[in-house]
Amino acid sequence: MANKKNIDDLFENAKDDFNQKSNSAQASYSARDIEVLEGLEPVRKRPGMYIGGTDNRALHHLAAEVIDNAMDEAVAGYADRINVDLDESGTLTVTDNGRGIPIDSHPKFKKKSALEVILTTLHSGGKFNNKVYETSGGLNGVGISVVNALSDKLHVEVIRDKKVWSQDYERGIPKSKLINVKASSNRRGTLIAFSPDKQIFGKNAMFDPKKLYEMARSKAYLFRGVKIRWSCSNDLITNSDLPSQEVLHFPGGIIDYLRTIIDNRTIVGATIFSGRADLNSTKGHVEWAICWPSDGEGFINSYCNTVSTVDGGSHVTGVKAALTKGLKGYGELTNNRRSNRISGEDIFDGISVMLSVFITNPQFQGQTKEKLSMPEAARVVEAQVKDHFDLFLSSDRETADILLDWTIERAEQRLRRKEDRDLVRKTATRKVKLPGKLADCSRKTADDTELFIVEGDSAGGSAKQARNRETQAILPLRGKILNVASATADKLASNQELSDLIQALGCGSSKKFDISKLRYERIIIMTDADVDGAHIASLLMTFFYREMPQLVTDGHLYLAVPPLYRLSRRGNIQYAIDDNEREMLMNSEFSGSGKVEISRFKGLGEMPPSQLKDTTMSPSKRTLIRVTLPKASTEDKIGVDEAKATSQLVEQLMGRKPEKRFNYIQKNARFVDDIDV
Repeated sequence: MANKKNIDDLFENAKDDFNQKSNSAQASYSARDIEVLEGLEPVRKRPGMYIGGTDNRALHHLAAEVIDNAMDEAVAGYADRINVDLDESGTLTVTDNGRGIPIDSHPKFKKKSALEVILTTLHSGGKFNNKVYETSGGLNGVGISVVNALSDKLHVEVIRDKKVWSQDYERGIPKSKLINVKASSNRRGTLIAFSPDKQIFGKNAMFDPKKLYEMARSKAYLFRGVKIRWSCSNDLITNSDLPSQEVLHFPGGIIDYLRTIIDNRTIVGATIFSGRADLNSTKGHVEWAICWPSDGEGFINSYCNTVSTVDGGSHVTGVKAALTKGLKGYGELTNNRRSNRISGEDIFDGISVMLSVFITNPQFQGQTKEKLSMPEAARVVEAQVKDHFDLFLSSDRETADILLDWTIERAEQRLRRKEDRDLVRKTATRKVKLPGKLADCSRKTADDTELFIVEGDSAGGSAKQARNRETQAILPLRGKILNVASATADKLASNQELSDLIQALGCGSSKKFDISKLRYERIIIMTDADVDGAHIASLLMTFFYREMPQLVTDGHLYLAVPPLYRLSRRGNIQYAIDDNEREMLMNSEFSGSGKVEISRFKGLGEMPPSQLKDTTMSPSKRTLIRVTLPKASTEDKIGVDEAKATSQLVEQLMGRKPEKRFNYIQKNARFVDDIDV
């Protein structure tokens, strides 16, 4: 009874203590605790809300916003020239010959010019109604003001009414008045020059010339009436394929782009389906260029008002429905009963699509505009594309029959896969559908074959071009996979990336694992040589350790070792895995006089396929690290101890309890002498 009384007393004391603290917290919560952010402060406090983060992708979103504004002037018919210039300091300058941002006093803010209001006030601009822009990429009124807020310096010049007006900003704050600097006779337009704020994006934040060039080139393809003059300082160019200056103008539009990408590859039916149609109900139009590469390695590039919608959306849904209904309808017209098996998946798996829509008041998911969300757009795009696709099929029966037979074969493969989930290696008598993103090798047996697991479509594209098609397969994964050490069985079973990986390997997982069904001799994890790449490799190794340990103990798992640096001088080219090897090469191969060009690879996707092949994928030149596990047995006490230690380490670093990771870091932090942050 005494013990029970003590417990009751402890409980009452704890309850009183909690109530006192709760009352104290409530008493301290007052109007003073309510923080009000004004002007552009919210952008600098929470940049992720406006541009999706502070990583490299978000950094280049700033460039996209400024170029999109210039493109809006061109699409509206007021500009036909845009200059995109990147100088040696990393400052990006975008100039157009449009109408120029208004510089007169704003009626609501009497002491500010319209220019200053646009650059310093969220949700301000001329795109909220259809009076100024019928179709435009930036509709939320936050684009240029966000760029201003996240730039350490921004300079703007406006040429209107034969006068040149100028103003400077630092981190969104005006540093000068809007002044008339000189007169101009015939010129007009807007100039925006800015550099990203290293306080926001990190001390090494710099625009990637290749990404900017591809962004500018895609805009020129999307709108035939514009000429974009590209210019980049030679000091920033590390890729020999990247021009320092070029005029980008493509009268053929997006079909020119598709032909450039397809190049000499064979396509099903040998004819590209392309066209343009007005969208009367949305006061815009849709353009498309579509084909089906025979190797199944396609892409879907979609745009709305020249803004890249990387996650697709309503317009892509409309095209998918149009192609599916059109091809099934053609099958019924030709009395092909097997055509009723076709689904959108069979048509879109491996397709190459260039799709561009121009519509009034587009609705995107999020400020970064990566997905179009407009059911009405899906309906009108479907209707217009289907009419043209029906005509395409009926006017070229030979191409239509080839495409129909090819799609039916894919549908039948999909149905066979559904009946048999346990994938086995393809044989001459039975073809089983593989994951759509897998670029498989052609060898029918596992002998000397390799599966490269890469991070992202960009690295996957380079690897597919660099591989030996007979023995090397490529499987790109999107981002960081599920941590199986801390995930539930339900999450593991429903994860698409891991499902694709298990399917590609063909040997099952967990209790269904069968090493005899493994489709490749070597499984190679090939990730970028940075912290994110190491994390992805760790997650993959954890997956294999937990779900397929025999694959590791039998020596099938490897890590690729891509180089970090490329050194060249007078035709002598060498690669260095890390800083130490770079210094060693500088003191040996490149000792003596003469400038040595040193470039650091930002990722496998940035590496030209020929270099990726020579450094990381060619068996005669590459370096691989085999991942091993001890084969523990009751007779081998050392092996048992090592296996136990490995299990404990994986649980510490990857398990569900964060306190174990914290303790491990505290215990081992003193041994770290090289931190990559």
